[in-house]
Amino acid sequence: MKITVLGAGAWGTAFGQVLADAGNDVMMWAIEPEIVEGIRDHRRNAVRLPSVERLPERMTATGDRAEAVAGADIVIVSIAAQAARVALEPFRGLIPETAVVASLMKGIERTTGKRMDEVVRETLDLPEARFAAISGPNLSKEVAARNPSATVVACSDIMNARLVARACTTHYFRPFVTTDVVGLELCGSLKNVIALAVGMARGAGYGENTAAMIETRGLAEMTAIGVAAGADAKTFCGLAGVGDLIATCGSPLSRNYTFGSNLGKGMSVEEATKVSNGVAEGVPTTDAVVALGERLGVPTPLATAMSHVLGRGIGCGEMLGELFGPDITEE
Repeated sequence: MKITVLGAGAWGTAFGQVLADAGNDVMMWAIEPEIVEGIRDHRRNAVRLPSVERLPERMTATGDRAEAVAGADIVIVSIAAQAARVALEPFRGLIPETAVVASLMKGIERTTGKRMDEVVRETLDLPEARFAAISGPNLSKEVAARNPSATVVACSDIMNARLVARACTTHYFRPFVTTDVVGLELCGSLKNVIALAVGMARGAGYGENTAAMIETRGLAEMTAIGVAAGADAKTFCGLAGVGDLIATCGSPLSRNYTFGSNLGKGMSVEEATKVSNGVAEGVPTTDAVVALGERLGVPTPLATAMSHVLGRGIGCGEMLGELFGPDITEE
């Protein structure tokens, strides 16, 4: 198939390589001329994914929006979540009417509280059956190194989920399918907030007990939000939930974990932002999760505590103290 990837960051480029390895012709679109030239002329994205020495021959790139999506069977969106609406607007009307649009983005739009599936469908005027979400334990550098990995493709039309899954199936990358788009979107967004907290605890010198406590209580929190929003609880126990949570909370390759770790080491939010390599989506997502919990009537002690870290500058010890109220409760 002919597949377009909008956004040539680390994950977009790594996923483009997966698609090319699966036998597709891949067109990368990027706004940065140096990235377009690097991929098109030198088979390399030295700016965003320098770990890959040479990208597949089936990959090329353009900075022209119309050229990028012309004739595409599938369009993959891999843009920073908070910039997605503005970045996608010029593509409205350019994407072929038969194309399936699949999102790699993980986050909740800060200004509206909407999930990425809602943002993409609104911006592109896309019917529900032509939207798919892709999420799982997929650290970009490991996928780019062709380490064995798995992901989940969600679409309300299971046949379109299978279409996208077939397009990214290789000997090292295995997709599963589901119709639970809401669950997949919330897993990918909420786990970033948990990773901030785990990273902060690690940076402050706390060990395995503390990390496990944050992860499991965070999982309970995100599952409760998901179920209240109409998601399937089982989604949170699978690759997109527990799987992604383990990968994101346990690796320095995770931007959210690293951002949190720097906070735990004593950096301010501004200092941690300056040294971050890319966007830590959990930062703008945190307040959106708190607002979502309030709207759904679901307590969000972890997200609220992290909101106080980011907004008020409280330390790790105080953050951990806010996770639990004074009463003894059932798990």
